[in-house]
Amino acid sequence: MRMRNKPWAGPELDACPFFIRNPQQQRSAWHDWFGNGNPLHLELGCGKGFFIAGAAPQNPGINYLGIDLKDVVLAPAKRKIESAFDGAPVDNVALTAFDIERLALIMNERDTVERIYINFCNPWPRPRHKKRRLTYPTRLAEYKKLLSPGGELWFKTDDDGLFHDTIQYVKDSGFMISALTYDLPLEPLDGVENFQTEHELMFREKGIPIKALRACPIG
Repeated sequence: MRMRNKPWAGPELDACPFFIRNPQQQRSAWHDWFGNGNPLHLELGCGKGFFIAGAAPQNPGINYLGIDLKDVVLAPAKRKIESAFDGAPVDNVALTAFDIERLALIMNERDTVERIYINFCNPWPRPRHKKRRLTYPTRLAEYKKLLSPGGELWFKTDDDGLFHDTIQYVKDSGFMISALTYDLPLEPLDGVENFQTEHELMFREKGIPIKALRACPIG
């Protein structure tokens, strides 16, 4: 989907204290940016910020890093998050614009994360495009380098084909699935608090079941 231009997006983000314009400079130092010893959770493709806006205010002891590609998406996310904090300082969130396919350029093994969220990513259904999926095995190998011992991958989608393939991807990539459901929230994942994204709300209104899984690296 082509995003409508927002001339205000770039300047507003540049003035935002929790937006990082040059994330390459933070490679190896994301924990230093937050300035505390709290665990780091990473959302790949954070969209308009619904998920982080739900999670971050409720979990002040967790740092959240949201990555998406364009300012036109992240500027509404910035506003959504600020609104969720209701005037309080946003001190456990960082947003940045970057191509997730090049994640290794902005994060490495020193930037350990306890949880990676992938919510409603592009399903790339054509066979020739499947390597671009955020859950493809080459991507999962990158995520394993970032996850701390006991770290987890949380994944949600509306797409049946992507979910079916992702189940196999994670198994083939040395992950163990610890929880799985084919219909959130009717079948909630044990121990998982479900903060809904804008896509989840839209798909649920259309009666499309939401699939989800939780997985962790083996060994």
